[in-house]
Amino acid sequence: MSIDAIVKNPKGEVDSVVIWLHGLGDSGAGFSDVVPVLGLNPQHRIKFIFPNAPEQPVTINNGFVMRSWYDIKTMDLDGRADIPTLEQSEKLIVELIEQQISKGISASRIVLAGFSQGGVLSLYTALRLQHKIAGVVALSCYLATNDLPYEGAQKANKATPVFCSHGQNDNVVPFAAGKDANERLSAANFKVTWSTYPMEHSVCEPQLKKLGQWITKVLT
Repeated sequence: MSIDAIVKNPKGEVDSVVIWLHGLGDSGAGFSDVVPVLGLNPQHRIKFIFPNAPEQPVTINNGFVMRSWYDIKTMDLDGRADIPTLEQSEKLIVELIEQQISKGISASRIVLAGFSQGGVLSLYTALRLQHKIAGVVALSCYLATNDLPYEGAQKANKATPVFCSHGQNDNVVPFAAGKDANERLSAANFKVTWSTYPMEHSVCEPQLKKLGQWITKVLT
């Protein structure tokens, strides 16, 4: 299985990449207009890639086929991420990272970002990855497994900065789940930047501006 994506290139030469993963039922187009909102230097040299998740049945939605990084069989956070289908998507993202490396982008110049389901996959992939990348972004999401930070602490990205952010009024992925992910990552000695906003299951401009500053820092 291969993956298709929307790509946003900078004006000049590319020297780094942000791979941004969307949420359940969305597509790469859902976040493809976010780049100007980040407030990056107009001369930035970052290529943004917005992959489309595979289409597959989602159990909690009566088996309806939609774009999904993994199946969801229960709304309970413990077990919400179906690991076999999550790992299928993990392989797709690792392949995408390898493609960027083959094009001359150093792994250390790659940021892996995601919202909701995409954030779950972003954390899961980065913490298990064999390449050291520049940073990991996890927006409005949770940990696929509680022991993931401790597994990640033994891998290549144990010192990689992590940006975690969550809406305080989120009724899709409870705020407590994002807070718990932040605390578990911090307890495993990851360098986490944590922020919260008075919003529901979404993103907001102040959050994206802060993320833009963070991306600039980790890619400097």
